[in-house]
Amino acid sequence: MAVKKYKPTTPGQRGMTGYTFEEITKSTPERSLIVSLGREGGRNTYGRVTVRHRGGGHRRLTRLVDFKREKFGIPAKVAAIEYDPNRTARLALLHYVDGEKRYIVAPIDLRVGDTVMSGPNAEIRVGNCLPIANIPVGTLIHNIELKEGRGGQIVRSAGGAAQLLGKEGDFAQVRLPSGEVRLIRQVCYATIGTVGNLDHSNIKLGKAGRKRHKGIRPAVRGSAMTPRDHPHGGGEGRQPIGISGPKSPWGKPTLGYKTRRNKKTDQYIVRRRSKTNR
Repeated sequence: MAVKKYKPTTPGQRGMTGYTFEEITKSTPERSLIVSLGREGGRNTYGRVTVRHRGGGHRRLTRLVDFKREKFGIPAKVAAIEYDPNRTARLALLHYVDGEKRYIVAPIDLRVGDTVMSGPNAEIRVGNCLPIANIPVGTLIHNIELKEGRGGQIVRSAGGAAQLLGKEGDFAQVRLPSGEVRLIRQVCYATIGTVGNLDHSNIKLGKAGRKRHKGIRPAVRGSAMTPRDHPHGGGEGRQPIGISGPKSPWGKPTLGYKTRRNKKTDQYIVRRRSKTNR
């Protein structure tokens, strides 16, 4: 996929870039695989804001994506490559030989007309889903399960790929895109290949309105607030943050402060993510 530049007829378009959508083969989604969900605006069931700076944006239809790939041994033909407004990756529409249709995350080099299959006996080919135990060491994989049968949970965004480094006992060592090396059970499933839409990171929004179209509202600097609203606020003129360092709106340190609290999975992390990939 290539990135296109807009003619600078307005200030907002001067630095704006967008998708060419040359890989998209179908403009309308499959009606049987879409649902209409309401927007919460970052609020939970009690109406309280739990995720700030969310709201508005263009209306979206949710595509039902098959992350489990549990139709073992049944081949499917790639009918189309489609755009999904809810994620950075593209979707591939599969037509199974038994008549069922499903969406999967489209990897690189998966074309219309290709045949994919999932299961322990599937070939080592782009788009096929196999147990990690059946995947050769060194293979690039995505849509990886963390618990058997739960479906792919990690490495699902555009351009993402993890590498299988080794196998020992019931676990395999997998290097994630962040640089972290993690132990994953070999009975968990993963899909061969790298997630498509590699040029997503090269897209420049160009104007504030394009951010609003995505449903992201403006964020105000803490130093522009009052001391009542933010720890950085107050003072005559612009003040340095201070000896204690930058804080979140709730007073928690935000620079070099470890926020990981999930001690149950610490045993599965062989090497922490590298600082250069944060």
